Formats: sequence, structure tokens, C-alpha cells
Amino acid sequence: MDVKANSLYQEMQAMAMQASAAPAPMQRMEISNSGSEFADMLSQAVNNVNSMQRESRELQQRFEMGDPDLSLVDVMVAKEKSGIAFEATVQVRNKLLESYKTIMNMPV
Repeated sequence: MDVKANSLYQEMQAMAMQASAAPAPMQRMEISNSGSEFADMLSQAVNNVNSMQRESRELQQRFEMGDPDLSLVDVMVAKEKSGIAFEATVQVRNKLLESYKTIMNMPV
């Protein structure tokens, strides 16, 4: 699995630009199922990070046991990929919590 950090960063930048754009005039809101789509996407992302961490741990254990088909480079690359994916997930979580707190503090 490849971590596409650049595309993730570009998506986050695009979302930030959209969020900071001037608000549109009040319009009738339409109810959609995008909440469930977002939840599915978030769940899939967390599951991907979890599988990357499991794979990294498995490669590390195989290397420690002396697997001749595995190099230290493979183990380190897998470990770094899982670390970067985890850090990206934590950053997204922090931004979501910050946004939630901002919304909850808005006067009604």
C-alpha cells in the first residue's frame, strides 16, 4: 500500500481553501447521505492505517527471526510508511476536533 501524502495534503489544502472562501448566501439546505459516506471513508482510512501497522510489525518480526528474503531496507520503509500514515490520521483527527469545537462555540 502506498501512502499518497502529496495527494492527501493537496486534498486538505483544497478543503481549507473551500472552507475559508466567502460564505454563499443562505440557501435551502438539502439533506444528503454524505455523512455516512464521510464515516465510511474515515473508517476505511483508519482500517488502512491499522493494516499498514500490522504489516510493518509482521515484517519487523520476520526480520528479527532471520528471514533471508527480507532486507532491513524493506522493514524500515514499511515502518516509515505506517508511521507517516498514523501521523496523518492523528492530524486529521486533531483538525476534526478543532472544527467541532469551533462549531460548538458559535453563537446561535
